Amino acid sequence: MPVTIYHNPKCSNSRRALELINASGAVPRVINYQKTPLSRDEIKALIAKMGATVREVVREKEPMFASLHLENAGDDELLDAIAKHPILLNRPIVVSDKGVKLCRPPETVKSLL
Repeated sequence: MPVTIYHNPKCSNSRRALELINASGAVPRVINYQKTPLSRDEIKALIAKMGATVREVVREKEPMFASLHLENAGDDELLDAIAKHPILLNRPIVVSDKGVKLCRPPETVKSLL
């Protein structure tokens, strides 16, 4: 079963989700999205597959969010900001044959395995 995790190794939720994936026996494709940023179109496609809104996957508590004055931003502006500043993307996002989810809390990943 192919599993991809958009991962930030500095994030405890992301590390825990990866541990759960590994414990399941799956061999995940791990993408450190800060070192290998997603394009705007890739971000938009992931969000669409999740059935989420852009605002649901942006890290509003990230200091960069405030410094860019994104409080009242629309989807297009948020997508541009996430593409330019990957730290704004909430994580981990996991993709499998069973769907795509923002795995917060990390145990959410179990439904994708």
